[in-house]
Amino acid sequence: MDLRKLKTLIDLVAESGIAELEITEGDGKVRIVKFSEKTQPVPVQEQVIPVAAAPAAAPAAAAPAAPATPAEPVGHVVKAPMVGTFYRAPNPGAAPFVEVGQSVKEGDALCIIEAMKLLNEIEADKAGVIKEILVENGEPVEYGQPLFVIG
Repeated sequence: MDLRKLKTLIDLVAESGIAELEITEGDGKVRIVKFSEKTQPVPVQEQVIPVAAAPAAAPAAAAPAAPATPAEPVGHVVKAPMVGTFYRAPNPGAAPFVEVGQSVKEGDALCIIEAMKLLNEIEADKAGVIKEILVENGEPVEYGQPLFVIG
């Protein structure tokens, strides 16, 4: 399947209300699944505290600590437009496209995502300074996963 056609299908799924799309064309088969935190079931763990067994001073100490949630990055977040493997440099021996603190212009290459043996150059969609690189070189990335923070 043509990469442009695949990107168009991904964009259509992202913009529509559907959660999953599967297309068979010739010998090829493509399945696109839209990930959303809203649609993922979250297991709820109930905690039962017997009233008679709890001393009067214990409720404050017995309250479970709130889990630490990662802080949202401040600035413009560049997200992965596809599922694949994240690479910071054009090839293994080369210098990375960008470093933290480096100024970038709109259209500058930030990284490469390898998907289905195709190397896709990801460009900055906003000018600014790279504040944070959120993914390590060689890690798999999901569609919509934050990659960079531009301030």
